[in-house]
Amino acid sequence: MDFQLTEEHQMLIDSVSAFVQKELLPHEAEVEAKGEVPKELAEQIRNKALEAGFYAFNMPEEVGGPGLDYVSQALIERELSKVSWALHVYVARPSKILMACKGDQIEEYLLPCVRGEKSDCFALTEPDAGSDAAGIKTRAVRDGDDFVLKGSKHFISHAGEADFAIVFAVTGTYELNGRQRNEVTAFLVDSDTPGLDIRRGPVCVSNRGYHQYELFFDDCRVPASKVLGEVGKGWTVANDWLTAGRVMVAANCVGQSMRAMDLSVAWAAERTQFGKAIGKNQGVSFKLADMVTNIRAADLLTLYTAQKMDLGTMTDGDAGMAKLFASETLARVTDEAVQIFGGMGLMDELPLERLWRNARIERIWEGTSEIQRHIISRELLRNVES
Repeated sequence: MDFQLTEEHQMLIDSVSAFVQKELLPHEAEVEAKGEVPKELAEQIRNKALEAGFYAFNMPEEVGGPGLDYVSQALIERELSKVSWALHVYVARPSKILMACKGDQIEEYLLPCVRGEKSDCFALTEPDAGSDAAGIKTRAVRDGDDFVLKGSKHFISHAGEADFAIVFAVTGTYELNGRQRNEVTAFLVDSDTPGLDIRRGPVCVSNRGYHQYELFFDDCRVPASKVLGEVGKGWTVANDWLTAGRVMVAANCVGQSMRAMDLSVAWAAERTQFGKAIGKNQGVSFKLADMVTNIRAADLLTLYTAQKMDLGTMTDGDAGMAKLFASETLARVTDEAVQIFGGMGLMDELPLERLWRNARIERIWEGTSEIQRHIISRELLRNVES
């Protein structure tokens, strides 16, 4: 087993890290204070990312992306996550689900997203369908050459800035093991489609400036040509994206943990109490030791899982383990970092309190910790039962 990154991987890390330091971090405090990313700044970041070749880094070469392996993508995510999602979202990664585009959809949606001319949002979650995604109630009824959508979505990140939404709606039912289940279809819905109302949602304490939205569909008419994939095959289209996304969330958590760790080490070395640096006290030094050990384990698990994706051997359980361990490591690391900083750890003049706040959402989105444990244990039991 070779645990060494290649020279190309290290060059990639250095390049993205430099980009974050120069183009993103200087704006973080202002965005946190205002709760907004000015349009001109968003455009500036997007253009710089395009110039640097980081934009759409998750897309394959055949559609204009760089064709990076998953390990490289995880390393990029790790570095970008050292700044709030409010900023690094503009170093955009189009939803990989768009690779299911066909015909005119390729020129209308896929390629413009890769070129930075359009952006998407992923509209699955509903008020009564969070972890139970199969319980969505938004309906799409066929009417001639169109589908008519009725229902709502919430917690849809970045929807106010997106040009279109990838919307999941029930288009029928089928019977499985004596139970009726929803047949779900994915649609490409332009943000200016009549009958679609996009509103700002509740303010989240995590990632200020990275806004959540609610989408309301009131007899929203969408041409059948906007079906992404096949009618009734929405989960088939979504599952690969959702599973791979959990590994990238794990990489994000590792990067945030690393930033909190660096801040903690610097503070422990500089802050003095009782005539010596607080890092000389076992109560602090042992915290640092546990923090860095857990971060190392989360990093290795994440990169190992990304490598399994490259080899085509990753399972849902593998992705679940990476997301679960990395997100819970981040929670422990940021909490201990606040403890090391003491009262200053909760003051908004330092970045630590925002890392602590931002960390909380990582155990919820892309599947809660409980859902990841369900996926992991289900896979274990299935292997025994089979």
